[in-house]
Amino acid sequence: MFAVLKTGGKQYKVQAGDVLRVEKLAAAAGETVQFNEILMVGGDKPVLGAPLVSGAAVQATVIDQIKGEKLIHFVKRRRKHSSKRTKGHRQQLTLLRVTEILASGADKSGVKAAVGAGSVAAAEMAALVAATPAKATAKKAAAPKAADAAEKPAKAAAKKPAAAKAEVAKADAPKKAPAKKAAPNKDAAEKKAAAPKKAAAKPKAAKADKA
Repeated sequence: MFAVLKTGGKQYKVQAGDVLRVEKLAAAAGETVQFNEILMVGGDKPVLGAPLVSGAAVQATVIDQIKGEKLIHFVKRRRKHSSKRTKGHRQQLTLLRVTEILASGADKSGVKAAVGAGSVAAAEMAALVAATPAKATAKKAAAPKAADAAEKPAKAAAKKPAAAKAEVAKADAPKKAPAKKAAPNKDAAEKKAAAPKKAAAKPKAAKADKA
């Protein structure tokens, strides 16, 4: 009897006793996990899923968390740029041994479901992000209220002495004297008196009549 299971975006054909290397699972060494995404169950009566086989599962025991072979990724740009880049990568994998293939009754087995470590991390991060804005908003809303409550008594206390001081200053201030009229300019009058008067124009002598 064999089964075709799906995990980590890949499909594997397995039998009881097979050792697999799959994408990293959120499980420790020695734990038993169950793959519930079964595409096909083969044997005397093969069953094809549409897309999954209902009630079927594959159980396996985790042997260890390992890393795959090192892969070298070398990139060289086109001429006249002289750009090179080399990267190394080792994929994280889970080594496990298939123990049993269930054609039905997988829902009642009570075995932990095989979940990818990336999915668990993504779910935890999403939950953290969803909770963070609510807390930040609550803190921001509480901070202005507390600040306003603290400022109101201070403002009220500050306004009263200021008003009293202004009234006292008004009472103590001396009254302004009435504006004095501008005195006549004595120098201008003296200059006018000292200036000599122009002589009156003399009448022109009448011309003698011609004889």
